[in-house]
Order: sequence, then C-alpha cells, then structure tokens
Amino acid sequence: MSRSGKRSGLSRRNFVRDASIAAGGFMIVPRHVLGKGFIAPSDTLNIGGIGAGGKGESDLKNFSESKKVNIVALCDVDESRATVTRSRFPKAKFYKDFREMLEKERKNIDACSVSIPDNVHAVAALSAMQLGKHVYCQKPLTHDIYEARMMAKAAAKYKVVTQMGNQGGSSDGVRQAKEMHDAGMIGDVHTVQVWTNRPIWPQGLPTPTGKFEVPKDLDWNLWLGPAQYIDYNPAYHPWSWRGWNRFGTGALGDMACHMMDPVFRLLPIDFPTEVECSIPTSWTPDGKEAKYPDGFPAASIIHLKYPRKDGKGEIRVSWYDGGLLPPLPDELQPGEQFGGDDGGALFIGTKGKLMVDCYGERPRLLPSKLMTELTMPAQTLPRVPEGHYLQWVNACIAGFGNATTSSPFEYAGPFTESILIGNLAIRSWGIEKIKSGPDQDTEYPGRKKLFWNAKEMRITNFEEANQFVKREYRPGWGVSI
Repeated sequence: MSRSGKRSGLSRRNFVRDASIAAGGFMIVPRHVLGKGFIAPSDTLNIGGIGAGGKGESDLKNFSESKKVNIVALCDVDESRATVTRSRFPKAKFYKDFREMLEKERKNIDACSVSIPDNVHAVAALSAMQLGKHVYCQKPLTHDIYEARMMAKAAAKYKVVTQMGNQGGSSDGVRQAKEMHDAGMIGDVHTVQVWTNRPIWPQGLPTPTGKFEVPKDLDWNLWLGPAQYIDYNPAYHPWSWRGWNRFGTGALGDMACHMMDPVFRLLPIDFPTEVECSIPTSWTPDGKEAKYPDGFPAASIIHLKYPRKDGKGEIRVSWYDGGLLPPLPDELQPGEQFGGDDGGALFIGTKGKLMVDCYGERPRLLPSKLMTELTMPAQTLPRVPEGHYLQWVNACIAGFGNATTSSPFEYAGPFTESILIGNLAIRSWGIEKIKSGPDQDTEYPGRKKLFWNAKEMRITNFEEANQFVKREYRPGWGVSI
C-alpha cells in the first residue's frame, strides 16, 4: 500500500465474488482409496498463516503438530521475523501482504491463523471469512469495540469455524471452576476481582520522537495497516506496540482475554452498563500532570458493572494491572499465593469465595482447606483433551455447524467488546470537555462513571468517549460485512 493509502491488494468486491469459488475448490477423496496410514484431502486442513513471527511462529508450530494440518502459505510484513517459520515450512509460499496471499492462494487455503498486532486483527480476519475461510485469531479479537461486534456477526453470516486464541477457554480448570460455581458452592456471585502482572513492556510514556530508517526487511506501510500513517519508530516494532493505542490495546487487551475468561464462562453476564477507571497520576519534574494520549498508562484500575441475566441483581467486576492489586482476602492463609505468577481472579459470592489462576487454572475455594473438607461436584462439562488449537482444527475439518469450539467469535466478540469498554474509559480519562461558552469550565472525566448502551454501542453521558468505539481507518482498510 502506498503512503496515500491506495489499495493494491484484494478488494472487498473480489472477496465476496470469490467466496463461492473458495468454498468449492476441494476434491473429496475417500480414505480407503489412499490406503492405511494416509490422510484423505477431505481430512486435511490447509492453513495460511497471517503473521509468521512472534506469536505467529508459535501458533503455526502448534497447528503443524497435527498430522491433519498443512501450512501452505505464510505472510509477514517483516521478513526477518519470519525466518524461523519459513525454514520450518519451506514449501509454504511467502507473502508480505495478506490480501495478496488470499488473492493468490484462495483455492489452496481452507483456513487462516491471524497472529499480528491488534490493529489489523479485524481487517485480516474479516477478509478471510469473506472468502469462506475458517479463522483462528489471536486475542484480543479486535482493536475496537465496533470491530468486535462486526466479527461476531461475520462468523454467523459467512458460516465459518472460528476460535479466539485464549487457550484457557479450553482448559480443564475453567470447566472445574464452573462446575463448582454451578453446584452453588459459593452462592450467588456479586463481586469479582481480576489482576495481572502486565504490562511487561514499556507503558505510560510520552509519544516517541525522532527520525529512524525503516529496517530493510520491514514493510512499514503494511505494518501500519488500518492505522493512520506515522513515521517508523523502533519504540513500536517489534515488541512494544501493545502499549500504544494506535496499534495495541494495552495490558487489559493483552491479558483480560485470559484472566477474565472465567468470569464470562461462570457468570450470567454479557454487556456492562457502567464503567469507570482510576489511573495513578504521573508527574513531570516541574510538577505538572503528564498526559500521554497516544499510550496506555503504566497502571490502572477499572470497575465494570453488569446486570445479571438471571435477574438476581448486579455483578461488579474490577480489573487491576501494572502492579496494582485488590485487597488480600481474609481467608488466604499465610504463605499461600494470591492467584498465580501472572495474576488471577477472585469470585466473591453470598456463601464463599473461589480463586483461579491465569487461564482459569487451579480453581480453589477459600479457605483452601475446604477443597478437602467438602465434596467436589461431579464432572458435568465435557473436557477438551486435544487442546485449544487442535479443537479448532477438528471443527474446521468437520465443517461449520458439525462441531464446537471453546471461543467462537459469537462468544469472543461480546467478550472482547466488554473488555474494550474498559479501554474506552482509560482513553477518556484525560479528555477535556469542549467548552460551549467562554465561562464554562473544562471537565476531566476521571472517576466519572460512563454509562454504556450496548444496543446502540455508545456512552450516553459523555459524548467525547464515543470516538473510541470506532476509529477512523486509512482509505482502503475499512471494516464491513
């Protein structure tokens, strides 16, 4: 793509036109024709990897451990980052632009793995879905609230198998936790506290400055994707992009899809009605408050209020990052760890408390002696012994509607949308209200509660916050279904 934003790749018109071609381009060969030990083409999933370095490298390696998978095409805007993956799959054709890959490989690809910065998740995933391709997309599902809503609708419209990359959604731990909750072991939950050790990359910094030469192996225009053009800076790529709201979604976007997944699986909630945040004040040497509108803060606390779908009141969910933590529960015994190394979640109910680690692992009642004193409920939920990756592979081979996944976009979309409402509150923190007259004071929302209308996808009491529901895309990179 040129700096002006003119698109040279696959157009939406071509995506829609070619969807039927893609769906019908595979020959079904009976297993007995090939003989014992062979996998029929109808039992093989041909994957195109959108993102071959970083997380893309490990995702594609996980998929390839299945004999049912062929990695047939690779795409990465940074050739140097894709070196290991290209050597691992030497027969896979390599591209820098995922649109070109989909255009040229549409008859060879059954599914796509999307493992790129959050900024481009929705555009890439929707492009693949519009061609009838199954999609595995890393978390968070999208960069924007609007995109999350579109992804959920698209998965149903295009009838493809989808999975968000929050592996804990397929863990035994979260299922055991739900069985404990559903058995009434802690009563009706009214409060949840969730915390993480993120960010582990730089955040809370002023916007990077300076002129830098773009590395020869990197296509900076393609890396920017839908984001408005800015000059290359090593502060963004390859590691620290998560801390900048142009490209990433901060600590919340990175880890809440893991840490808060048990919240949405255990409790009868969908969309919050209220959100507020607290951000520790950063001070410059001259004593003035530092506001960095292009990045996420070094630490934050977010409070979300959800109406229970069973009509039993409301549930307050609080998020802590950057080293901030909720109060230690009285039931935690000396020497017992609060959650896990990456953080955890504490469910507080009318009868007791339940704590889990990251991914929903190690569910245990507090005090922990109850785990041996009480009889644990019988297993009622099916487990996923094949794991998150192979579950999606098997579902793709079975075909849409014939198998389930743990985090289909119909679930992951509303879940991601709810998480990103927290980021909306963070980004609204330092906005001054525009004066309507010369004598009207400006207002910082700060701890101001923002009221969310999920049906209309908008904040009803602070209009300036709604700019963060849907961003402005560069020409040629819009999201629509």
